Amino acid sequence: MNLQIKLDDILEKIKNVRIGIVGDFCLDVYWELDRSKSEISVETKLPTMPVKTQSYNLGGAGNVAANLKAIGVGEVHVFGVAADDPFGYQMRTLMKSLSINYEGLIEQHGGWSTHSYIKPMSNGVEENRIDFGNFNRLSAASVDALIKNISDKIVKLDAVIINQQVSVGIHNSAMFRKEFQQLIMENPGKIFILDSRDVGDSYRETVKKMNSFEALTLCGTKCEPGDVIPEEDAKLAGLKLHRKYGKTIFVTRGDRGCLVVDRGKVSLIPGLHIVDNTDPVGAGDSMLAGITAAMAAGKDPVTAAILGNLVAGVTVQKLCQTGTASPDEIRKIGSDTDYVFLPEKADSLRSAKYFRKTEIEIVGETVHVESISNAIFDHDGTISVLREGWEKIMEPMMMKAILGPEYSKAGESDYRRVLERTKKFIDGTTGIQTLIQMQGLVKLVREFGFVPEKDILDEFGYKAIYNKDLLELVRVRIEKLKRGELCLEDYVMKGAVQFLKRLFDAGITLYLASGSDEDDVIAEAKELGYADLFGGRIYGSVGDVTKEAKKIVMDRIIGDIGVKNARQVVTFGDGPVEIREINKREGLAVGVASDEVRRFGLNPKKRSRLIRAGADIIIPDFSQSDALCGILKIK
Repeated sequence: MNLQIKLDDILEKIKNVRIGIVGDFCLDVYWELDRSKSEISVETKLPTMPVKTQSYNLGGAGNVAANLKAIGVGEVHVFGVAADDPFGYQMRTLMKSLSINYEGLIEQHGGWSTHSYIKPMSNGVEENRIDFGNFNRLSAASVDALIKNISDKIVKLDAVIINQQVSVGIHNSAMFRKEFQQLIMENPGKIFILDSRDVGDSYRETVKKMNSFEALTLCGTKCEPGDVIPEEDAKLAGLKLHRKYGKTIFVTRGDRGCLVVDRGKVSLIPGLHIVDNTDPVGAGDSMLAGITAAMAAGKDPVTAAILGNLVAGVTVQKLCQTGTASPDEIRKIGSDTDYVFLPEKADSLRSAKYFRKTEIEIVGETVHVESISNAIFDHDGTISVLREGWEKIMEPMMMKAILGPEYSKAGESDYRRVLERTKKFIDGTTGIQTLIQMQGLVKLVREFGFVPEKDILDEFGYKAIYNKDLLELVRVRIEKLKRGELCLEDYVMKGAVQFLKRLFDAGITLYLASGSDEDDVIAEAKELGYADLFGGRIYGSVGDVTKEAKKIVMDRIIGDIGVKNARQVVTFGDGPVEIREINKREGLAVGVASDEVRRFGLNPKKRSRLIRAGADIIIPDFSQSDALCGILKIK
């Protein structure tokens, strides 16, 4: 599936759409506690909980409205209930500041509190939440007023979102549901999109957006909200609901993407690959906003889901807040998007399908190969293992940088927290340019706050520390090679050099790509004796994060052979970057799931990472080159 969409066109068109939201409008309240100023209450004799800062954000259907305005929707009209209380006042103030039309937000006097969620935060950790609105009951007068407000505006709206997020909101009223359903039936050409936790079976003639747990529950399957729902089960549930309701069904799957069931066909929108820490709170609202805006602008459901996915990809990276996404942020994440492919297959070795009696795994159903004219090879871990163990150098180096003066005396809890975060970061950034990894380290140092701002180095300073230790490791290994203590086979993957020579003799143009410094890569390739096979086409980092070495290689090859011939390019790599880059260009991606210690055999962890990056083929090493060349149609 082509996941590229015309973002500028969509974002321009949604400026002119008008969207209404009928739903549960809430207020998210963040109180940052600082117990250093706590006192003992004279009245209760208990310690007080001083609030250092406070912030207010639109939550529930309000967050959907905020997302719609943030991405550039022309008019957003809200229809719901709030009380005449301080939180209701704050909600209306926020809506006004965002140019959200809240004329349809009525006040109910008595029996209603503005839905508000107080979230006390202590040292970045959320404590017990305080909720308002759990005892609300919608009055008959409020039903009449709401229905009238919706009726007066509906003809001018391009789409209407029906949002239900609380069990005691407006959709809990049978009277309201009955009268609103009548309005839906009276407007058959209108786009209605239902996003509901508890009333998913209500409101006929509506497009439905739900998560996989909700989809299976509607189909009568018992499961828990935290269960991992297999893709096949989600597909079957989506198809069943599509046949039942006769409308488009969107089934969201968290970081595993989204299924779109439309006109009897299931389309999979893969999840986004995001390295940084994420916060899923509000991601569903962002997805809903993107989907609705695109459909209101006349786009098809698949395009709408792709936009929704990008919007959610922006907001999940905004921690401890119900974030929104601006057009510029959407363009940025959409300009060079990295997706996660086939997560179920990646996580299960049992699903592997091998070519004949080999260890070569064919990831998809088939592999379509055209005449191969160019081959790109990653270096470290794909051909060379001179740098094997770099993680063991980077991990303690990062730990010392993050903990700073606390490194030797940090408590076990803090040490473990930093260690887990560091391991996750290294694992998620394997294969990218070292300088970019060091940029991430700068963020981590600031995130944890152990090091005073004046003592934090920039990415170049941290890279120098890391490189010093790494290059010493490489120097010692090369010296052993020169002295004859170890031989070439001790420093390269099984069959790698022979395979390079075979491709070279077959007339394939070879390129070498690395995230390491270019001069170092060239020197190492010369020491290992295969630099000449690349004819000067060896590329590495040049100290500029705007010039990603592996992307330069891709651009160079495509420029040489032409975009229409990109399928004549095959890339071999053990890291996700090179696999994703050739995948975007519709070339062939061979993931080398190498065990760098043994230098042969499968590394299951790499296999998973490479399949998620979009590998077409997985090999453990180059020992079965005859079969591999047969698949690639190389004589």
